[in-house]
Amino acid sequence: MATKTKKETKKKKILVSNGEGAVHIQATANNTLVSLTDSQGNLLAQSSAGKLGYRGAKKSTPYVAQQVVEDALKDVGNYGITKVAIYVKGAGNGNGRETAIRAVGTAGLQVTMIKDVSPIPHNGCRPPKARRL
Repeated sequence: MATKTKKETKKKKILVSNGEGAVHIQATANNTLVSLTDSQGNLLAQSSAGKLGYRGAKKSTPYVAQQVVEDALKDVGNYGITKVAIYVKGAGNGNGRETAIRAVGTAGLQVTMIKDVSPIPHNGCRPPKARRL
């Protein structure tokens, strides 16, 4: 029986016309997720702490958050992006939150905006019913 050979397709790179993009950072207490999109919202690159091989409590450290951002933005030159807006989601106690934002600036990109898009409850959860004695 003949073995099937897998044809490798070359990934085509998308050149962003206006040079603007967005970096979405989700920093939770247990992990850090980073996505790079163009201005229309099309995903260009993404990375996470688990993708880099970190497990357990190491995934939530500021150092790993910096590594995740650098991994996601390593191919940013191929897309022609020079300016980014940063959208941060996650609890305020996420250890990698501030470090991930700083890492975008040190990657050589011009940051136009930093916005917190964490979901905020309007009225909160329903309180428990009154205790009967």
